[in-house]
Amino acid sequence: MGFRLPGLSRARRSGRPLPGRDRRPGRDRWDTWEPPRAHVLCVARTLTSATRLLDVLPLLRREDGIETYYTVNPGSAFAEGLHTYFTSLGVGDRLLSWEEATRRSFDLAVACTVNNSMRQLDAPLVVLPHGAGYNRLVTETTGDASAPAGLSRRELTWRGKVIPAAIGVSHSEQLGRLAGSCPEAVERAAVVGDICLDRIRRSLPLRDRYRALLGAVDGRRLVVLHSTWSSHSLLGTHPELPLELVTSLPADEYAVAAVLHPNVWARHSRRGVLERLERAMDAGLLVIPPEEGWRAAVVAGDWVVGDHGSTSLYSAALDRTVLLAATGLDELDAASPTAGFARRAPRLDVAGDLYAQLLRADAEHDPEVLGPVVESQWEAPDKSTVLTQDLLYGLLADAGVGAPAATPEPEPVPDPKPLAHRAPTAFDVTGRVGADGAVEVRRYPLAPRHAIEPRGFYAVTDEETHPLWPQSADVLARTLVDAATPPTVWAEEAFRRLPGLSVVGAALDTDRCLVRVRDGRVWEAQADRPWGAPRVRLDPVLVACAVHVAASTDTGTAGGTELGAPLVIRTGRHLCRVSFRVAPGE
Repeated sequence: MGFRLPGLSRARRSGRPLPGRDRRPGRDRWDTWEPPRAHVLCVARTLTSATRLLDVLPLLRREDGIETYYTVNPGSAFAEGLHTYFTSLGVGDRLLSWEEATRRSFDLAVACTVNNSMRQLDAPLVVLPHGAGYNRLVTETTGDASAPAGLSRRELTWRGKVIPAAIGVSHSEQLGRLAGSCPEAVERAAVVGDICLDRIRRSLPLRDRYRALLGAVDGRRLVVLHSTWSSHSLLGTHPELPLELVTSLPADEYAVAAVLHPNVWARHSRRGVLERLERAMDAGLLVIPPEEGWRAAVVAGDWVVGDHGSTSLYSAALDRTVLLAATGLDELDAASPTAGFARRAPRLDVAGDLYAQLLRADAEHDPEVLGPVVESQWEAPDKSTVLTQDLLYGLLADAGVGAPAATPEPEPVPDPKPLAHRAPTAFDVTGRVGADGAVEVRRYPLAPRHAIEPRGFYAVTDEETHPLWPQSADVLARTLVDAATPPTVWAEEAFRRLPGLSVVGAALDTDRCLVRVRDGRVWEAQADRPWGAPRVRLDPVLVACAVHVAASTDTGTAGGTELGAPLVIRTGRHLCRVSFRVAPGE
């Protein structure tokens, strides 16, 4: 049996005609489909709540006679850009001002946040979470230092009456906390699970696809940096951590993606966020836009460097290795699972060796540490679409809308589309020839105005604009394949222009490059592709660095007098075998 609104029918409570039932026109000769039976209003206060509405909307099927409208409930400090977002979804003709939305009657209103101003709507209101349950203390909106946002009396009631017709919770644990903060609302609450988590789980078979789109290829593993909003967040406490992280990890072993809460973008503007992250992006940081992509990053990630935001909990639900750079305990409901997560999750020492801490956390990772917290945060796994649809259609029964016969399935999340950034153009490089003859190379991205102790030698691309790094570099490489100047001519000119160079490389194709050393010897390097292996990418910077390491190592094997013999290049756990050939007649 679907969820039914207690008390009188919607029509009797309202006293006003309903668009879906009392004014339903006959089919116009121009219409292809029958006119709608019910009108549903989707209400957003922030971008986060708006994006969560998109999880719910597929459950309100057009073929069942449901028409949806949209509005922005004003008053949030994080409402910037909402109208533009709805317009980008192609629903501009259904986007109503708040004044117009409150003048109309609807068969149902759905919101993934709550505010007592929603009492002005003439519709039974369903409220669903817009994160991992209800956890954060926001006294500015709740007026309560103990009740989390979404479960407070100020938000849920007006003059002693409960505003929502139904309150969705992700776990029955939240019913107990609701009973403490607003007991009269408990009878309106229902456990519906979490559609967002169900969609994330449904997307697990797409992990390799998402990883490729986020640069986790050729042996790279993905570190996802999560930051919620407020001064207690990761960025609020450690604003330089994105830059520190991306410059502390070898570029050939790690890709780093940043997921920032949409409220950060709304409060500080898109331009403001990107200006803050500009140097880290130049060093290789991938930035996920606020609208979508963070869930794909959760699926794709290997490590999470995060805080008390919901995205860190979703990652823990997938058993990712988690390190917290901020806990946010000062702004969390102490009884919430999120507070338990913040107390229990391993910590990141931001002043310590970040690379070593990631490796240690991976080696010591124990799913049992955070497992109980995850279990107390979400209930009814993989059933949220059914439970939520039953709730919504139960409230639409008076409008003549019948529940669908087929069980809805959660959709996979969209592909990640990180914002455009430049590939790193300067590296601090270390290397050695291992006992097995493989040349081990680690390239750490350099960033302007980011002083660190030099690790080894410098390698730059021809696109590096720093006034000093090319002058100090031992290795220079051109990454553009279709450049106007022939590779051999460019390499010769590079040695004349930068007399400190040891090796230069120039891309010839995705798997081939030209390599020249200072004494004039030149080769064409090509990646060997084993039978059945995928296409091999050969970075001319990496190859030139490996040649420099080999030539500087007196082993008589991969380097020294045998320079030009096949090289095996090791970057972390990844191996690439490179063959060299000289020009015909040489």
